[in-house]
Amino acid sequence: MQQRPEEGGGPVVSYAYKASLIGSAHAFELTDAGLSWRIAGQSGVWSYTEISAVKLSYRPVSMQQQRFRADVDNVKGGRIAILSTTWQTATLMAPQGQLYRDFIVELHRRMRAAGSNAVLTAGLGPKTYTAALALLAVLAVSMAGLLLRALLTAEWTGALFLVGFAALFAWQVGGFVTRNRPRRYSFDGLPDALLPRAGRNQAQ
Repeated sequence: MQQRPEEGGGPVVSYAYKASLIGSAHAFELTDAGLSWRIAGQSGVWSYTEISAVKLSYRPVSMQQQRFRADVDNVKGGRIAILSTTWQTATLMAPQGQLYRDFIVELHRRMRAAGSNAVLTAGLGPKTYTAALALLAVLAVSMAGLLLRALLTAEWTGALFLVGFAALFAWQVGGFVTRNRPRRYSFDGLPDALLPRAGRNQAQ
């Protein structure tokens, strides 16, 4: 997050990321007039009271586990996405943890100061979350059955593999499901699990 003075007003807070290697960066600024954005040759300014909803979520990918996303909607049906990572090369997706966190926190602060009535939600949608839980339950039952069979037939190597796979699966997928529990939050209580850790801009 960068700041520069705005003529006749308060500081302008900026943030940018590249969603792909092709094309320009998605650029955002918090100004006295509102949230200014420039995406794929288009631009606009949404006043803070015009923002109707903000949704925070945790969206890891294979190249970057610590990846977060904010979806911002306005009253006219527009939506913009702000990601905590940026593409640098064909094989490198770099985190921008502290910059993203500071920008999102400041956006909420300015919205609150403007008297925003935006709906603030976190995590996955309820239906998607329920489906994810059901899938996890099926996989857990299947894994338990395979492990029991391996133990009964003294297949110790297979049993150890299943235990290790289950631990890795629980760590990665379990963390995704836990962080993305659907819920509402307030301007006073942003969900810390859906923001990068403070003070770091690298994977954690």
